[in-house]
Amino acid sequence: MSFLDTVRIALRALLKNKMRAVLTIIGVVIGIAAVTTIVSIGQGAGQLVSGEFEALGTNVVLVLPGQTRRGGVRQSGAPTLTAADADAIRVECPAVLAASPIVGTSGQIIYGNENWNPKEMQGVGADHLTVRNWALDAGGFFSQTDIDSNAQVCVIGQTLIPKLFRTVNPLDETVRVNNVPFRIIGILKKKGANMVGDDQDDVVLMPHSTVRKRLNGSPLDTVHAIMVSARSTDQMSKATKEIRALMYERHEVGPNDEADFSVQDTTEIAATLAIITGTLTLMLSAIAGISLLVGGVGIMNIMLVSVTERTREIGIRMAIGARGKDILRQFLVESVVLSCIGGAIGIALGTAASMAATMLINAYKPGTEWPMVVSIPAALVAMAFAAAVGVFFGYYPARRASMLDPIDALRYE
Repeated sequence: MSFLDTVRIALRALLKNKMRAVLTIIGVVIGIAAVTTIVSIGQGAGQLVSGEFEALGTNVVLVLPGQTRRGGVRQSGAPTLTAADADAIRVECPAVLAASPIVGTSGQIIYGNENWNPKEMQGVGADHLTVRNWALDAGGFFSQTDIDSNAQVCVIGQTLIPKLFRTVNPLDETVRVNNVPFRIIGILKKKGANMVGDDQDDVVLMPHSTVRKRLNGSPLDTVHAIMVSARSTDQMSKATKEIRALMYERHEVGPNDEADFSVQDTTEIAATLAIITGTLTLMLSAIAGISLLVGGVGIMNIMLVSVTERTREIGIRMAIGARGKDILRQFLVESVVLSCIGGAIGIALGTAASMAATMLINAYKPGTEWPMVVSIPAALVAMAFAAAVGVFFGYYPARRASMLDPIDALRYE
């Protein structure tokens, strides 16, 4: 008997008991759907994390203030970094493309009768847009000359335009930041929300020297952080080592001393988050896979019942020349067909469920833009696993059917 004949006979047998076949594959459907949904959402989370780090900037390395001791007391977040450190990193580290000091501030920005409190107000360096990989939509950016002269100029994000200017072109308009006048010289391109839903376009950028002296009233050259861009992804590690070595030298940190700064490679952070999301996805998929085993046990039970019910039919087939391996193959094919049908339905339901979950996430967090990912490899693996479940759990009933004695089978009532 050919394989196609075996498949045709198996399908005919399954169609005779449609309800039993449907109930049999429910476990497989649930298992495959759960695995498909979890893997799709997990891969979407991975892409979201990766996209957020790309939005942070190009090959970014962060230099942050460390801990200092005053009177024997350890203090964290003290102002231990300077704008001169950023200049030295940019000039003396060959693997570094650009560096920008960061000085944070807050306050109200006023234009005419309108006012707004931006989420971010930062003093930055002339290379900030290079580091952040952020383009301008209009106008220009401030130069090193503006920084040296404490120029009262600023660049704004897209969110501020409807909040303050409505139909007025913001370029060359003057706004007041904490009662200090600033002339708008540029408008940033839209970036959208980050992974937690914060608006990245609700931002005002100013020269770090102006923010430090005019808004924060600090006579010191200290900055809150330094954002650095390596020349390429391959040179991230080299840039990190060069920055750390230079900072040790500039801050006179001895072999046994604790550094008053830290250097963080964002690719390492991204890799760690990817490992976490991947591990969680794998763990949840393993839990969802338990339902596949339950579905497999259901297939085995139904096939055993089918063998008992069709004992006389098996005897007739053997009496007219069917061999034991033909019977074995027939019941195995029935089991695999059940599993594969369940797998196909499960993949379709899992894809629909992941799309619905993605829509709900994006609706709950407007602007998050959680990506919808349908993993073809995961779907193929799920189908292969479904077929393997059918073979594994269908073998014993099929083997039992093939070992029946034809005479006893014909006498069975």
